[in-house]
Amino acid sequence: MILYPILIGAGTIVGLVVGYFVRKKLAQAEADSLEAKVQTMLSEAKAQEKEILIDAKDKAIKIVDEAKRDETTRRNELRDLQHRLENRETLFDQKLLDLESKQTKLHEKAAKLEEIKLQIQQIKKEQMDKLERIAALTREDAKKVLLENVEKETGDALASRIRKLEADNSIQFENVAREKLVEVIQRCSISHAVESTTSIVDLPSDEMKGRIIGREGRNIKAIEQATGVEIIVDDTPNAITVSAFSPIRRQVAKKALEKLILDGRIHPGRIEEAIDEAKKEIAVEIKKAGEAACYEVGVAGLENKLVQIIGRLKYRTSYGQNVLQHSIEVAHLSALLAENIGANVSVARKAGFLHDIGKAVDHEIQGTHPEIGRDIAKKFNIPEEIIIPILTHHEDKPPTIEAVIVKVADAISGARPGARKDTYERYLQRLEELETIAKRNEGVEKSYAIQAGREVRVFVEPSKINDLDAEKLAQKIAKDIESELKYPGEIKVMVIRENRVIEYAR
Repeated sequence: MILYPILIGAGTIVGLVVGYFVRKKLAQAEADSLEAKVQTMLSEAKAQEKEILIDAKDKAIKIVDEAKRDETTRRNELRDLQHRLENRETLFDQKLLDLESKQTKLHEKAAKLEEIKLQIQQIKKEQMDKLERIAALTREDAKKVLLENVEKETGDALASRIRKLEADNSIQFENVAREKLVEVIQRCSISHAVESTTSIVDLPSDEMKGRIIGREGRNIKAIEQATGVEIIVDDTPNAITVSAFSPIRRQVAKKALEKLILDGRIHPGRIEEAIDEAKKEIAVEIKKAGEAACYEVGVAGLENKLVQIIGRLKYRTSYGQNVLQHSIEVAHLSALLAENIGANVSVARKAGFLHDIGKAVDHEIQGTHPEIGRDIAKKFNIPEEIIIPILTHHEDKPPTIEAVIVKVADAISGARPGARKDTYERYLQRLEELETIAKRNEGVEKSYAIQAGREVRVFVEPSKINDLDAEKLAQKIAKDIESELKYPGEIKVMVIRENRVIEYAR
């Protein structure tokens, strides 16, 4: 039993020894195998390293060669460029020297010319002095004498030439203008039988006059105080007269009286109601009239307040012509004229429509109606190109073509037969003013205004006025009439110079 464990222990020890040596042998064999692999890898790595080094050296040599070639090329290019720059610099220096030389020569020539000019002026002055001493006249006196002699010798021929040129040009221009104006007038014609604001109120009977006056005049006083008009009750049968400077106030009073007469109740309380109703109706009519006028003319985009001011022109007249109808007609005429001559049609139409806008309030605001119209247009931001014709449509020389067109259209509208009427006193006053303007000129013997003030005939003294002076006198009288008088249409000025030789045979 004891032997058995001993045997087992010996066997174990022998197994361990044998296993150690076997393991060691295997480990040695494995180590030898790894070392061989490492050596192989090292050998391959060294071979690859040599190849890489060889390739790198080859590439480096190529790069260096290319760099040397590029450097050589660039040096050659720089050498050529430097050579060209040197050539250009040399050429520029040469040209600069030539230019300086030419400039020096030009300065020398200019100095010589200036010297020669001074010498010529000196010689001319000496000659003029000699001539003045010889002729015993100064230069200005000699020029005056020469011009007077030439004027005397050639005055008749010059006047004849001026008349011929003026006649030829005026005939040609008048024919063209006449064709244009006739075409425009034919295309635009507005009736002159327009509604006018009358100051006469018809009554059903004379008994109504007493009721309008009222007890102790309280009714008529109430009407006058509320409307600002004056009611005239006279012997005219079945009618009373409403008098006021403002046409709108007159129209309000007229409508209120018509309402009171129709209603039959006439007392201060009812009078106030009728006047309020009339004012509202007039305001509505004014607005409708303005809108209708804008629509008829084709002008859009105006502010409501400006449209209302335009409507007020319905109750404004000028020489008996309704201003609103006149403005509509001028707008159409201006547009047609602008279309015919190539001007701005839109500006001409709008300016023609608004040219008399100042007349809507000229009885309430101080100033002429063109100035008032300009202020109204500026207030409502109307463009400057439209404001200019509004301001200058009564001036002699409007600054723009559209302003000239508006002035012409205004004259056409006012000069139509029957378009305007004038009082007898104003008519006589205008005739007297025409004759006075003509008579105040020196050499005028007598003057006559004929053809209802459309023509002035001026007779001059032939001993004081020659033909050339007659031409100048006619122009002067025409300019004086244009600057001092206001008149529709145009006035013809005819200066007559004649010699009458009378002898008697006995």
